[in-house]
Amino acid sequence: MELNKLTIKQARKGLDKGDFTSVELTKVCLDQISAKNSGKDGINAVLTVCEKEALAEAKKADKRIEKARLRQSSGEASEISELTGIPYIAKDNYLTKGVKTTAASKILENYIAPFDATVIKKLREQGAVLLGKANLDEFAHGSSTENSVFGTTKNPHDTTRVPGGSSGVSAAAVASDMCIFALGSDTGGSIRHPASFCGVVGLKPTYGRASRFGIVAMTSSTDVPGPITKTVEDSAIVQEAISGHDKNDFTTTEEPVDNYVKEMQTSVKGLKIGVPVEYFVEGMNKEVEQKVRDSIKDLEKQGAKIVEISLPHTKYALPAYYIITPSEVSSNLGRYDGIRYPLTPQGEVKDLLDLYKKNRSKFGPETKRRIMLGTYALSAGYYDAYYLQAQKVRTKIIKEFEQAFKEVDVIITPTTPDIAFKIGANKDPLKMYLEDIFTLASSLAGLPAISVPCGKVNKMPVGAQVIGKKFDESTVLRVADKIKN
Repeated sequence: MELNKLTIKQARKGLDKGDFTSVELTKVCLDQISAKNSGKDGINAVLTVCEKEALAEAKKADKRIEKARLRQSSGEASEISELTGIPYIAKDNYLTKGVKTTAASKILENYIAPFDATVIKKLREQGAVLLGKANLDEFAHGSSTENSVFGTTKNPHDTTRVPGGSSGVSAAAVASDMCIFALGSDTGGSIRHPASFCGVVGLKPTYGRASRFGIVAMTSSTDVPGPITKTVEDSAIVQEAISGHDKNDFTTTEEPVDNYVKEMQTSVKGLKIGVPVEYFVEGMNKEVEQKVRDSIKDLEKQGAKIVEISLPHTKYALPAYYIITPSEVSSNLGRYDGIRYPLTPQGEVKDLLDLYKKNRSKFGPETKRRIMLGTYALSAGYYDAYYLQAQKVRTKIIKEFEQAFKEVDVIITPTTPDIAFKIGANKDPLKMYLEDIFTLASSLAGLPAISVPCGKVNKMPVGAQVIGKKFDESTVLRVADKIKN
């Protein structure tokens, strides 16, 4: 039995039975990181490996598991979580106390946070074991993980191809069995897109379902944390663990968190599944389209009712997103001035302007591009013409989804228009932005959505996307669980 290939559910069972310990499980994952991460054939996934800390956390988890086993033998209730002793990797835009958080940027190259992000804190409290921090596109700006200052990550299925982005490494780490699960963040598709490219499950919860506190901000109105896992059931376990209101994030909801694992066991019989014509567009890979349509037919055989719907404002999601996002990026990145997050020692600069220049010149090309676009869109004389209009389009998209969900329970689409592309193939920024064409609208609307594997084309994974109503992750997971790979 290769422990690192286990799902959360399988690992939980083995740990509880005493078949192996968390320390043993953690060591196997660390060995896999060592074998797969570096060198000529390495996928360049993990930026910081927390070996010493992970083994210490695993030892604590083993003690908790042993105490729980003794309590159970005495007829008492167990006090451990589904995630106690389970090793995971976090995207390197989650703040981790005492461990570097770089956001894959030169500006934060040596930054060590004084506290944990709320999601990391919750996982620590439940006894999950942090193995390390995953590479990403700089400040999560990208769809290929080619924009990292620490180098490109490779797709484990074909190392000449990208893993997607910006959580491409979280997906690649799960796909290559470096961990049992991983954390990503999704702003316009950054969990779902790489999950599709790497053949794993990626869940973007409803905006406000889980706390953004302690996650390096990109687009504050669409950023969400979420899990990348080997199965839909594992995503349900992690999402339930990290969800809930947080006093440090006023955008989080007090909406109750469902028992996702229990709810998803129900069949899809009688559910109405919407298939929007706008998501099967000319120019997309026909074989990818067929795999998704085959999945839809299979759900129909399981008793779901398929309803063709129209979401005509979908075509405006891309331009609207790439006005709103750069605008918020421009605002959020203003804090990196060399004072609060020092890079250049102040003794080496002439004045404040020189300090700004020397520090902000360290931003990568894509980050600079987004800052300039956003600053322009927010500038005097252009705010109404660009940013305000984009927000109006966003409202139209939200209303359109609300109307659609009066007719259907969930919506199914392709996650991406094609399989993973070759490293270096998409040098045109506009072409790269089109990678998220099927994921942007649900992000702008703040809806839950998941990418689940639904087959392969040319030996590369294909993902189907399930979109649901706000705070209805249960139905999204329920449908996703019935899609066959």
